[in-house]
Parts: sequence; C-alpha cells; structure tokens
Amino acid sequence: MGGRGLTVSWTWASARCQGTSHLRDATPCQDAVRCIVSGTPDEILIAVGSDGAGSARFAGQGSALVSRSISENARSYFSTNAALPSDDEVWLWMDITRDRIGDAASARSSELRDFAATLVAVFATETEVLVMHVGDGAAVLRMDGNWTVPSWPANGEYASTTFFVTDEPAPQLRITRLVGRTGAVAVFSDGLERLALKFDANSAYAPFFDGIFKPVMASTTKGRDRELSAALGRYLNSAAVNERTDDDKSLILALRK
Repeated sequence: MGGRGLTVSWTWASARCQGTSHLRDATPCQDAVRCIVSGTPDEILIAVGSDGAGSARFAGQGSALVSRSISENARSYFSTNAALPSDDEVWLWMDITRDRIGDAASARSSELRDFAATLVAVFATETEVLVMHVGDGAAVLRMDGNWTVPSWPANGEYASTTFFVTDEPAPQLRITRLVGRTGAVAVFSDGLERLALKFDANSAYAPFFDGIFKPVMASTTKGRDRELSAALGRYLNSAAVNERTDDDKSLILALRK
C-alpha cells in the first residue's frame, strides 16, 4: 500500500517458506517480512525482514513483532518527514520494539530471549538509503548499475550463532547510510545467504539477483504483486533451493518503476 494521494512507483513481491529441517521437526516458519511505501509526497520504500532464533521458544512471534514494530514506526515517521531519520530516531524505534517484546514476554511469563529475532530493514528515499541490521541475513541494493551489500551478515563467536534484537544489555545494531538512488532492493534471511552472496569476496552474487528480478521487471502491478509473491513462495520451496539450504527462507524483492 502507499501513502494517501500517492501513485505507487514501487513494485514488490515477498514470500517466506518453512525450511525442510523445520518441516521434519514440525516447527512453523519463524521468518517474517513486511514491505510498504510511505511518503510526504516523495515515496519511500520500507522493507523489513526478521528471522526468529531456532532455539527461542517464541521465535515466530519475535520475528513478527520485530518486523511489524519497525515497519509501523517507519511508516508513521515518513508520513510527516521526507528525510531519513537520525540515528537517535532509529534507536528509539529499536527501544519501542524491545518494549513491545518485553510486554509479550511478561504476558507469557517468559524472558526477552525467548523472542530472539534478527532484523534487516531498508528505507529508500529518492536520494538516500538507510539500512538497519541486527544479526545475519542481509539486504542487497542496485546502485549505479551494480549490486551492493551495504551491511554484511554478522555471526557471533561461533559460525552458527548470531546477534538478536533481544540481546542484553543492548542489541548490536548497525546503521548504514548510502547517498544515491537505488532502483532495486532485496531483503532476505540467512536461509538464502549461500545462494545470494559470495562469501569469498564479501559481495552479492550478481547472477542470482539479475535472474530473480526479471519477473519483477516484467510485472505491470504497482505495489505488491500477489501472483508474483505466490510464485516466489513456490520458488523458495523448490527442490533447487531446498537442496542448498534446510533453513527457513524469506525474501522481499522491490523494484522502483
């Protein structure tokens, strides 16, 4: 959806898919994604993804709370502001999100860590981009004709660990700002990292994004393309993808038209 009176100039598809390891364990998908536009009058893309920690009791609820809280705070902010938020404003969104998780934890007589989830969020104006990033997963942007990864996935002390919005005493939030116009944005969870990134070069795997964005380029829909989102979900659950990863997978593909 877009802001009141706006003609949406972004087309996007989004999907999430239960990993085969979660299917075997009868664990629901613990990823969450949100994609909207807001603006005053400039349209601003808000793309948010979150991946609940496999070890967390309420991981799915945690990722849903993170993605909803960050996207709603961003939409409210951009409804009256055309410029990107300050770092202090971004940290305020993070504090509000943690408070909401804290309320959910109290209601279930549990701990903040029981809702552990990562965060990848992209806010793209006509001339600038801001990325919020906690933990793994990543965002890839097309700028000046090249695919770029503004914030690399972060692992903890061990390769299979990462950081979460619920970490104490404060989350390892990375805020990255880029000057320039991005025409394409992808946000994805760690389940797709090995398909989408070149870890030996710390760069995006361009053939993956060149190929997966072709249907979005061909779409005539403004806003969310539901048919394309359904097709994206089938792709994420295909044998070709499941042979490469058994984790949950989520992906947002947004293209400025």
